[in-house]
Amino acid sequence: MKIKEKEFEDFIEELKALAVQLGATVRFEKGDFKGGYCIVKEKKQIVINKTANTQRKAIILATALRELGIEQMYLSPKLREVIDEMIDMEEK
Repeated sequence: MKIKEKEFEDFIEELKALAVQLGATVRFEKGDFKGGYCIVKEKKQIVINKTANTQRKAIILATALRELGIEQMYLSPKLREVIDEMIDMEEK
């Protein structure tokens, strides 16, 4: 599946909404890190390097959501396919 840059931006917004449903806060910060899911003072956080490209941000967010347990949530087949593909990209 070929995803355009603008589509990644749209997916990031959808993924951020899923994170909120799961009780997590998504933060885009500057620094020397890749990003991912963590717990800070008992609050779920997904921190993403704001200097990463849009595709990388989407991959990090999708991977973090998997850790939060999106398998049990209803997602449109298209969104589920994109998330699975992004996670596969991360694992390679």
